[in-house]
Amino acid sequence: MSITMSTPTHITVLLEETIEALAVQPGGRYIDCTLGAGGHALAILERSSPGGQLLGIDADPEAIAAARTRLEAYQSSILLVNDNFINLEAIATEHDFSPVHGILFDLGLSSPQLESSGRGFSFKGDEPLDMRLSSSQEVTAADILNTSSEAELTQLIRTLGEERHSRRIARYIVQERPIETTLQLVGVIERAVGSRRGRIHPATRTFQALRIAVNRELENLSSALKQATGLLGLGGRLVVISYHSLEDRIVKRFMQQEAKEARLRLVHKKVITPSLAEVHFNPRSRSAKLRAAERITLPREVGRDQTVY
Repeated sequence: MSITMSTPTHITVLLEETIEALAVQPGGRYIDCTLGAGGHALAILERSSPGGQLLGIDADPEAIAAARTRLEAYQSSILLVNDNFINLEAIATEHDFSPVHGILFDLGLSSPQLESSGRGFSFKGDEPLDMRLSSSQEVTAADILNTSSEAELTQLIRTLGEERHSRRIARYIVQERPIETTLQLVGVIERAVGSRRGRIHPATRTFQALRIAVNRELENLSSALKQATGLLGLGGRLVVISYHSLEDRIVKRFMQQEAKEARLRLVHKKVITPSLAEVHFNPRSRSAKLRAAERITLPREVGRDQTVY
């Protein structure tokens, strides 16, 4: 899917902060595990020129197509792979792309994915409740809604959506299913908890929970972070941008444990968040949190050629 004037334009979050945290340098090798619309990737390629190389990964084939167009000027320096970052180590090994100077995870969906994918990530329009990043995945959001027990839905919405009305929402879902579209689900949630809107729409947390469950986002993140450490050369940087507390908690604990075991060094004392100016310009950035760590030791069996700085 190419981005046109009628397609929502994605604004890259924490762009300068990301490039600084990655310590991008000319001739460096980088992996963007969540390629999306290619905003971070383009900046990495610009800063690593001449000689920079980038391996871009995304589970969404439409994102790969859009990024390929955006990065066309650097086609000789990029390798784009349509796959899930759960397979990060295997992808890097297959393409002989390690050690690397930096690895990036931007865990948010791009605006085109949210608003014009037709897969039900957003409830601004009436779309099928799919929410799969890739059509190769078997389970959709509708499958989960229409086959799970009330207790299972309560647990899912409470845990993955951090929704305090999870029990009531689950009860209404079971009473009114089958539910097949986004607006059907929004209507059910509004009947369950009311349509009063504060900072976020009352359906936001339930939609978040379903998307995380469909794509196994938390399990995949935990596994991919462990794989990433092994692909970094000495001095290589790992940078992660998360958008809700569940993701950030996983990243924070992982980096702290790796630092405790002297494999990584935390780059910042405090989490990096968008400036007031960025939030004003791009309200979707308001929940973003950036954490970064640097590889400081390697396994004993790894030779000196793993040093990238």
